[in-house]
Formats: sequence, structure tokens, C-alpha cells
Amino acid sequence: MSDESPEERPDPFSGLPLFGDLAKALSGQGPLNWDAARQFAQLGASGGTAEPNVTPDVRLRYEELARIARLHVGDVIGLSPELGDVRAVTRTQWAAETLEAYRHLFTEMATALGSSSDAGEEEGGDAGDPMMAMMAGLSRMMAPAMLGMSIGSMVGRFATRAFGTHDLPIPREPEQVTLVPANIDDFATQWEIPADEMRLWVLAHEIAGFTLYQAGHLRDAISDLVRRHAGGFRPDPSAVADKLSSLDVDLDDRAADNPLAALQQALSDPELLLGAVTSPEQLAQRPQLDALVAVVVGYTDWIVDAVAVRVVGGSALRIAEAVRRQRVETSASDAFVEQLLGIRIGDDQVARGKAFAQGVVDRAGDDGLLPLLERADSLPTPAEVDAPGLWLARLADQ
Repeated sequence: MSDESPEERPDPFSGLPLFGDLAKALSGQGPLNWDAARQFAQLGASGGTAEPNVTPDVRLRYEELARIARLHVGDVIGLSPELGDVRAVTRTQWAAETLEAYRHLFTEMATALGSSSDAGEEEGGDAGDPMMAMMAGLSRMMAPAMLGMSIGSMVGRFATRAFGTHDLPIPREPEQVTLVPANIDDFATQWEIPADEMRLWVLAHEIAGFTLYQAGHLRDAISDLVRRHAGGFRPDPSAVADKLSSLDVDLDDRAADNPLAALQQALSDPELLLGAVTSPEQLAQRPQLDALVAVVVGYTDWIVDAVAVRVVGGSALRIAEAVRRQRVETSASDAFVEQLLGIRIGDDQVARGKAFAQGVVDRAGDDGLLPLLERADSLPTPAEVDAPGLWLARLADQ
């Protein structure tokens, strides 16, 4: 292993003034460029145009409806949620707050990628190969900016369709109910749903998620698994070189008349840009993370369905189906979230969580799910999520 510090390594761009100047401009910014992340998040959320603030009458209406939703959520769960202020924000505000809330996860991921990459270089992976040395240097130079742009864009795209804080079931600090009225009202208009009924449905979902994460053992377990996943990436030093070496084939087969489009497609691959691959450690913990996410999603949906029947009436099923369609449609940003944070909320996960929640209620009544919020030993194993009777039997024996 080499004793050279990053500043003492040979500069592969010493003969290329343009790249050398760029390397100097990007140096010292840490593993992730947060200026780029913030700018791209704002751009993605607003489309580059000024957003109007949430009007006082809209804020007041959400506060009034929140009182109704809170009472019904508490009645369904059997606990009265200690709810603070319900906040209504713009898409841009939501993006900025979400980026900051998950900053520690993205930083941990970027740090893991950078430190692992440095270790691979110290072992001599690109020694003696000038092209590999140049590609490794280019990747190291551009990674913080590219990672910042990718994460910022991802969060910005989410901000254009997120209803609130708990669309992505990852705990954040502080836990609070934050809504995006522009998205909620646009969705209601698109699906021809009365505005107040859609608002009540979203409030029930947000308050349910807020209440679940008031259980410290559940919040801490998911936070720890997501943090370990984010920090578990290991880079493939040859990913960039291998992808670019195949670009000629791609050009011949698919885009001989448009090389720029082919290059853009190649560079849009997160594994190329980040040099990241899933590690054995991530694969080992995936079943437990999948299981807990399924439980949170299933329990939340069970609460929302029960509340919606009371406060929304005949529109409840139509809203649930419309939201389900939006949730399971996989976009590029959704895939990136799954890769970075290990959260998967596809049809299978939703169905698995609903089956667990309903299986518990069928066997133990509406209060059967309460141990999830009250007992630290209640977190189901992956096998118990698929067999809720086993989960109930274990709790009864303890």
C-alpha cells in the first residue's frame, strides 16, 4: 500500500491543462458537492420558475382538516398521536428540507465510495496503465459533482409528486407532518377527486406515518438499516473504463447516427457515474430492511383505509387505487432511490405489507398490531412478515 496522501499522488492530468484546471476547481469539496445538490434539487422541484407561496387560507384549511384526521387516526390505532404543527410548503421547500434531512445518509454513502476507491488505488489497481490511471483520476475528480447533481435531481423530481414527508418511509429528524398542497391539489384535479377528500386522505397517511415513527424501536431499526445500506456501497474501479470501452459497440448497434445521444445514455448509468456496486453486506441485510419497510407500508395503508372509509366515504377506494398507481410506477428517480437507500415500495412490497397487517387483524382484532408500537421485541422477522400467525405466537410466548 502506498503512503502517498491524495495531494501527493501523481497528477494524471498534468499534460492536459483543461482537466488540470477543472481538477483544481473541484478539489477540496469533500465526497459530495452540496452546492450542486441544492441547485439541482431546486431546479428539479420548480422547473426553473418562481413558485408562489402557500396561501394563508390553504394553510388554515389543512390545520382544520388535520384535527379531524388526527382524531380518527388515534381512534383506529388506539393511541392518540402527539401531533405538532402541520406544515404546508412549496415543492422547492420540500426538496430543500428533504435533501437536508437525508444529508447524513448521502454523505455516508459518498464517503464509503471515496474511501473504498482510494483503497483500491493504493493497492495498485491502475498502476502501470496510463489510461486506467486517467480514468480513475477523472472519476475521482468528477464523482463529488456528479453525485451531487444526481442526488439533487432525484430529490427535485420527487418534490414534483410527493404529497408529504412520509411518501418515502424513512425516518427523519425532526419527525413532523409536512405537506405539499400543490401536488395534492393537482392530483385531486387530475383524478377528479373533491379537494377536501383528497386532503383528508393525505393527512390520514401522513399522521399515520408520523405516529408509527413515534415508536423509537421501529424508527431506530429502519434508520440503522438504511444507514448501513447507504454506507455499504463498494466501487468497481473498472466500471467507467468497461462502460466507455463498450460505447463503440453501442454506437454501431443503436446510435451510429447520434453519438451524443449514445454518450448521454452511457453516462446516465448510476453505476458508471458513481462506480458503485451492491456489496455482500447490503445483500445480507436486504431481507430485514425489505421486511420492516413492508410492515410500515402495510400498517400505514391499513390505518389509512380504515380512516378513509369514515371521513372520505365513497371516494376512499378510488383515491387508494389512484395513489397505488402513482406509487408503483417506476421512474428513473425511484430506481435511483432504491439503489442508494435500499427502499423498495413496488406492488409486491405493498401487497406483502397489507397481507401481514390484515393477517394480524383477522387473528387478533384491530388491536393486534399495537405491539409494533409498544414493544421493542415486536419487530417481525422476514419469515414472520409472510406468516403473521408465527409473529403473534412468538409475542404471546414472551
